Amino acid sequence: MPREAFNKQLAELWTDLLELGKMVEVAVGRSVEALAKRDTELAREIITSDIEINRKRFAIEEKTLLLIATQQPMASDLRILAATLSIITDLERMGDYAKGIAEINLRMGTEPLLKPLIDVPRMAQKGQEMLRRSLEAFLRRDVEEAKRVSSEDDEIDHLYNQVYRELLMFMIEDPRTITRATYLLWVAHNLERFADHVTNICERAIFAVTGKMEELNL
Repeated sequence: MPREAFNKQLAELWTDLLELGKMVEVAVGRSVEALAKRDTELAREIITSDIEINRKRFAIEEKTLLLIATQQPMASDLRILAATLSIITDLERMGDYAKGIAEINLRMGTEPLLKPLIDVPRMAQKGQEMLRRSLEAFLRRDVEEAKRVSSEDDEIDHLYNQVYRELLMFMIEDPRTITRATYLLWVAHNLERFADHVTNICERAIFAVTGKMEELNL
């Protein structure tokens, strides 16, 4: 019976984890959508919704710690719970990056975008996909998938470098564009860091299975 109770609570915990991941995934997608449309009302909604992401993270943390304290998990179970605590921290930080993009949108005021967004939405979409797959790899205890997802961070880095070079050319050719170019660089940087946190999740997925901390994408 104790093991059955533990498995039931663990399943509930994983449901909460997937819900948090979905909240973060939606937030980053909406933040880039709001920027592309210069929708300041949507940007404000994203900033407000970050509170719910934080609350969800803390609720999962409390459940996880309670599970550790009351169910006396075995070593393999303890690794899973320890990895969960780390992953929800990464997810909260990723939510902060989505919020940051929304805040940049507001800081731009009435300024139009320097250029239509092309690679920035691609970065967001790839980051969203990687996030989904990293959490699935963790829950399925799929080490190889975790490694595959992490290796795809190179695609995000490539897109970031493209954005950086393009915006740098704008600034060189016309210094009056520096402010607007800098805003978009901040956005791209947030998305690049978003993907870095997916790599962290992949590392914890591997740790939960193997018991070894393996640093990926060196």
